[in-house]
Amino acid sequence: MNIYFIPGLGADKKIFRSIRVPEGCNAFHIEWIEPLKNESLQSYSYRLSDQIDTTKPFIIVGLSFGGMLAAEIVNKYPAGRMIILSSVACSQHLPFYYRVAGKIYMHKLIPISLMKSASLMKRLFTAETAEQKAYLRMAIREVDTSFIRWALDAIVKWKGKVTDTEYVHIHGTKDAILPMRYTRPTHIIKGGGHLMILTRNEEINEIITEFVNNYPHRT
Repeated sequence: MNIYFIPGLGADKKIFRSIRVPEGCNAFHIEWIEPLKNESLQSYSYRLSDQIDTTKPFIIVGLSFGGMLAAEIVNKYPAGRMIILSSVACSQHLPFYYRVAGKIYMHKLIPISLMKSASLMKRLFTAETAEQKAYLRMAIREVDTSFIRWALDAIVKWKGKVTDTEYVHIHGTKDAILPMRYTRPTHIIKGGGHLMILTRNEEINEIITEFVNNYPHRT
């Protein structure tokens, strides 16, 4: 079974360093590509899927923004299943104020430099450990500002529907970026924040292993 990983906005494959794939599975990390001008989240996800062998069963593990991309990919390819972390399975599960911000173009009016600074402060404040703070400080400062601008626009305009196939959605009760009350998770991590992948990895690994081992088309 091939398992593909898509990180969150501003992150790379290092964010998954504590996540294990079950024995006999092959792990692949999706690499970010440059978005096209005014490209939709759905269109971008389809181009990302060129890195996936969609001719046979596969699983995508998507974190935050990566989970939204995973949802679009598995909706297109019947052979795919998804495990999303600190994310949403469809656009209807985004907080209402994301959609409001999109309608008034707030995300385009605020300078990216200010958004990165505010994001840094917010995320450092809500980070659970010194490791999280160090990782977030590095990731937010290094991420391409043009990619942030595009991704925010793509998220607020997203019209994604929930997949008809079985999936796993793991969410923390203290997620400040995508609050759990707007979502419909299949698994809840009590006390977990948006980056619980760095601190609650053992619980997450158990859920992933159970889902993969019970997947009927595992090869």
